[in-house]
Amino acid sequence: MGAYKYIREAWKKPDKKAQHERCIQWRAEPRFKRLVKPTRVDRARALGYKAKPGFVVVRARLTTGAKKSPRLKSGRKPRARGMFFYPGKNLRAIAEARVQRKYPNLEVLNSYWVGTDAKQKWYEVILVNTGHPQIRADKDINWIVYRQHTRRAYRGLTSAGRKHRGLRK
Repeated sequence: MGAYKYIREAWKKPDKKAQHERCIQWRAEPRFKRLVKPTRVDRARALGYKAKPGFVVVRARLTTGAKKSPRLKSGRKPRARGMFFYPGKNLRAIAEARVQRKYPNLEVLNSYWVGTDAKQKWYEVILVNTGHPQIRADKDINWIVYRQHTRRAYRGLTSAGRKHRGLRK
């Protein structure tokens, strides 16, 4: 077995103590944290990440579940009633869209799970700088430079977005 296969096997059943300590550390960090290298190298590489200029990895923290406040009865805008819940949309797609909003000059390629807490989930989102010369020269990834691939996370064109749209079996 190669090194990536051992890493993949280790992430299938993560060490509870190490995961707990990692979550404690991540809780103290900001909601969106830009990383030097991915936490799960095997998963990032499988989803298209390359260790070269133009690729960026961001860890995003999301609060799980809807707010438990009671629904207000009379005339308010839906956004003002204080219940934040996206029916049918998975948390990974929400994380991608929020990271896209935070980094508007980069394009979301894909994302993967890295940790879960009692209240939060963490995803790492792979972003691509479409203006970088090395990205434009790389024939494997330069498809993302073209206009029809802009703002993929908002339009549900990433893997997580296609899943909540019912296009991925």
